[in-house]
Amino acid sequence: MTEWPPELERGCAESAHEGEERSGDKAVFVPFEDGALVAVIDGLGHGDAAADAAETAARVLYEHAEERPQALLERCHAALRKTRGAVMTLAWFDLRARTMTWTGVGNVEARIVRADGARQDGPVVLGGVVGYQIPQVKMATVELRPGDAVMFATDGIDADFTATSALALGAQEQAERILERHGKGTDDALAVVVRFAA
Repeated sequence: MTEWPPELERGCAESAHEGEERSGDKAVFVPFEDGALVAVIDGLGHGDAAADAAETAARVLYEHAEERPQALLERCHAALRKTRGAVMTLAWFDLRARTMTWTGVGNVEARIVRADGARQDGPVVLGGVVGYQIPQVKMATVELRPGDAVMFATDGIDADFTATSALALGAQEQAERILERHGKGTDDALAVVVRFAA
């Protein structure tokens, strides 16, 4: 099995909705030759039904990470039909080309914080729910430079979650900071940070 690439420093911080034992928000990290897929999934609502939906989607992503994006989302869509459904944002990192290609369905936010502090909005994410209705996705590819950090957040985290980013922190510390400072406390919450360290 391919190991996680050292060029992609990763961090993940999450909390379940108060009173729930399982979170419906889930991060997926799948390494492959010369790159990796990172996905952040938010099962609708919270509790066991949301967690079941997120875990179903995660299994599909782990098993079929190298499929084309639309085909991969269609496969998730089919698997989630009997669940509550989920929204998700996916990012494919190409270490050879030093690029990232990303897309999404629904309201999982993603942004790039450049090494120089500049912020760049995420991909064009279209409305829909995987398992109920999905659009023809729109892909966007961006160049990565050393020190750039890609940050993801589910809707349990405030939309301005990059406002207090500190690039001196490692990816794990950064994810924990996002959750601590921007978590709403009213839903499951998940923050993921991937820093391009090559």
